[in-house]
Amino acid sequence: MGIIAVPLGYLLTFIYNLVGNYGISLIILTVLVKLILYPLYFKQIKSTASMSSLQPKMKAIQEKYKNDKEKMNEEMAKLYKDENFNPMGGCLPMLIQLPIIMGLFTLLRNPIKYIADENMIFAVHQSFLWIKDLGQPDLWILPIAAAVSTYISFAMTQQLTGQNEIMGGQGKSMNMMMKYFFPLSILWLARAYPAGLAIYWAGGQFIQIFLNIRMNKFRAKLKEEQELEDKRRRAEKQLEKMKKARMKG
Repeated sequence: MGIIAVPLGYLLTFIYNLVGNYGISLIILTVLVKLILYPLYFKQIKSTASMSSLQPKMKAIQEKYKNDKEKMNEEMAKLYKDENFNPMGGCLPMLIQLPIIMGLFTLLRNPIKYIADENMIFAVHQSFLWIKDLGQPDLWILPIAAAVSTYISFAMTQQLTGQNEIMGGQGKSMNMMMKYFFPLSILWLARAYPAGLAIYWAGGQFIQIFLNIRMNKFRAKLKEEQELEDKRRRAEKQLEKMKKARMKG
């Protein structure tokens, strides 16, 4: 991911030359990256929320045509078309985000390797708040903050996207395991890598929590609109049946 880490390194250097503090530069970089990725995240949440609302209809089709896979696929495709839903809509934004996230991880894990500015060689070892050297691991406060914020963010995202409803069974159990395993992994990584990387991760997760709160309001509004649309369609179908009945009479 060095090809992505290099331009990100130039961006971090530019920010540092403006503010003159490596810790603050990392926070600004985190905010900028989150703002850039927000439209993709919004699209991902919208897609998964739509899929969650379609689950009852999808399960009904699966149950009805469980012995006829071809017919099941046809009915699923018809449902997606009628509801204007793209089943791959939630995957593409995630795939686009991954290289950027990996590039940032590569950069902040070893910033000197990807930053040409000589001033940054000393900047990465600056102190920030209680941290004496941002180029060295912070053993407790930042790792705990990163782990706790990851847990809250992960739990909120699960609820927001309705992942447990979508997956069910074994998938639900896997999600529950990841809900605890992922934050513990972040705790371990944050204690092993430079504090600068932990600042980026913890800061990003706190921003994610804020975004999830906003997106939760959007999801409630989207659910309300979908319920109204379903009522309208049912009313239209009922009206069509009544018209046909009158014509026969």
